[in-house]
Amino acid sequence: MRREEASRLELCCSSPEGSVDPWNYRSQRALRRGRKRGAVSAGGVMPTFRFMPFAILLGILGFLCVAFTGFWAQHWRGGFAWDGTAKMFNWHPLLMVTGMVVLYGAAVLVYRVPISWAGPKLPWKLLHAALTLVAFILVVLGLVAVFSFHNHQRTANMYSLHSWLGLVAVLVFSCQWFMGFAAFLLPWAPAWLPISYKPIHVFFGTTLLALAMAASISGINEKLFFSLNSSNQTIRYDRLPPEAWFANFLGMLILVFGLSVLWALATPAWKRPDPDSLEARQPLLH
Repeated sequence: MRREEASRLELCCSSPEGSVDPWNYRSQRALRRGRKRGAVSAGGVMPTFRFMPFAILLGILGFLCVAFTGFWAQHWRGGFAWDGTAKMFNWHPLLMVTGMVVLYGAAVLVYRVPISWAGPKLPWKLLHAALTLVAFILVVLGLVAVFSFHNHQRTANMYSLHSWLGLVAVLVFSCQWFMGFAAFLLPWAPAWLPISYKPIHVFFGTTLLALAMAASISGINEKLFFSLNSSNQTIRYDRLPPEAWFANFLGMLILVFGLSVLWALATPAWKRPDPDSLEARQPLLH
């Protein structure tokens, strides 16, 4: 019995994957991590077979989030306009879901795309910055739409939990973009700043997506309460009319999209293998 155990131990330690102590947790963990990562094979083939199907599915989910939001506003809420009426308010959920959830979710996954692992990192930095900038512009337009509607209708601003969550998300978003641009793209940033700020940038980037999900879902719920519980509605929210079913499903789509992005961010195999190289800290200007 002891001879069989010894022979199995020798086979394990002499495996082609290298000398690994089967009783050493760290060595076993490193081996598993290397298998999962599979960054670049000997032939230079990137692991697109793992990430790309997920990216396609995520793109479909993001498109459905935007399409459902637009259809809800067009079919049940009267469509879109920029005139201070309820039609102007309808731009608010569409722009916020498109910018703060879908586009931002795509932006944070730029460095997870396997083709970004080879070659210079600067183009991917610029793509990340551009996507987040477009998302931020849409968010600002969404804020203009809701504040203009409230002021035109003489409705109070910033009193609900949804509005507080949204305001915190926008403030974090603005700080994230300007600090990220200054730390990672501008040449006058000291060398220690990108290294020290990166964990903070990553943490608040993930936090921002969670805040965007919370603000979007609470906003959908708030809009349904206001719209379906008014005196001119024949079927109230608690009776689950078709609009309530549709909007609730939209909230679930946003939740699934956001959680999928967070899961991708937490997957070690999809992280860029060389985040701390000198080239990775290349600024935009010299």
